[in-house]
Amino acid sequence: MDHYENFPVASWLCPPRLRPAILAIYGFARGADDIADEGDAPATQRLADLADFRNDLRAVAAGSPHAGRWPQVFDPLRPVLRDFHLPSALLEQLLDAFEQDVRHTADARRYQTDAQLLDYCTRSANPVGRLLLHLYGIGDARALAQSDQICSALQLINFWQDLSVDVARGRWYPSLQAMRQHAVQDADLRSRHKSASASKLVEAYALQARTLMQQGASLALRIPGRAGWELRLVVQGGLRILDKIEAMNHESWRQRPRLGLPDLPLLLWRAWRMRPD
Repeated sequence: MDHYENFPVASWLCPPRLRPAILAIYGFARGADDIADEGDAPATQRLADLADFRNDLRAVAAGSPHAGRWPQVFDPLRPVLRDFHLPSALLEQLLDAFEQDVRHTADARRYQTDAQLLDYCTRSANPVGRLLLHLYGIGDARALAQSDQICSALQLINFWQDLSVDVARGRWYPSLQAMRQHAVQDADLRSRHKSASASKLVEAYALQARTLMQQGASLALRIPGRAGWELRLVVQGGLRILDKIEAMNHESWRQRPRLGLPDLPLLLWRAWRMRPD
């Protein structure tokens, strides 16, 4: 689940007092990601390890010792759960998504509808934003809804950015519903050749992600100080990836678009120019 890289972690913009907490959350997600995605373990072993990971989370959340398999994850997480009253249910939702990823690949399951894909985002991405808002002391309904929009947009952007990588690994995120609608065959996305129908599919998905991002973007203007500027850059980074996908005629199954240092001045300019709705 490389989409966690879309969330800057403990950067110079992050409030210093929150850096240990953000690093602990990131370490938790990264550790679970490694279980779900790295190495050659079969799906049954990955799911068993994720269950043990969940048990350790529940143990430290209850103030009990963890089993000791992942001290680099749960030793830093324990004081964060305690001192920030971090809702462990949100961390469990992330584990639900990792388990879903393992089953999705192992059984060659496909998302039947776009609604199912968005439902996956509620576990794979949205909890991260809600955890960060909790650290910032923001919890009103509008802020939570906008955070969900930004995080779902980031997750979707990551899917369409990584289309060439995921399809090669047997991870199919375009729904069967959308593929039928645009007359796209599996072979179209496995090939490095042009496909007008596949371009239309990615274009529709990119528009959906852009709309979600724009709906949630003003949240960055409500968060004060450095954290707000960091979120501005997260928003603009996601939108910039969509710009790059559009510039390649939405052919991201042929080549993965990337952000680099040359994009930074534009991202800073766009972040500075953001205005309330």
